[in-house]
Amino acid sequence: MLELANRGRGLYAFTSEVARWIDSSGIADGLLTLFVQHTSASLLIQENYDPDVQGDLERFFSRLVKDGDPLFAHSLEGPDDMPAHVRAALTQVHLSIPVHQGAMTLGSWQGIYLYEHRHQPQRRRVAMHLIGE
Repeated sequence: MLELANRGRGLYAFTSEVARWIDSSGIADGLLTLFVQHTSASLLIQENYDPDVQGDLERFFSRLVKDGDPLFAHSLEGPDDMPAHVRAALTQVHLSIPVHQGAMTLGSWQGIYLYEHRHQPQRRRVAMHLIGE
């Protein structure tokens, strides 16, 4: 289990933490599964070279799912509560990544991100499972 602290809404890279965990596992070839245990955050594999990509994604989602939209009845934790759930429903809560020779087979510019959908800082748990040999 990996616990990730964040500063609120945005994308947070954690590829290196996962790579260290894989290295310590002793498994060279297999399949990695990551699963975020929350309904208002998600996981993405996204470009890790140009930070404009993360900003553009956030601007797109801000336009697509607006905080405080009167469409939403659920607002127990504030105006970003239901929009956070919608954002998580539109993205992914789990990822599967092949592992070969002890390393994830990500592309040259790919990184793993926690996508926090709430405005307030959060601590998120990501379950990690690696099966192989």
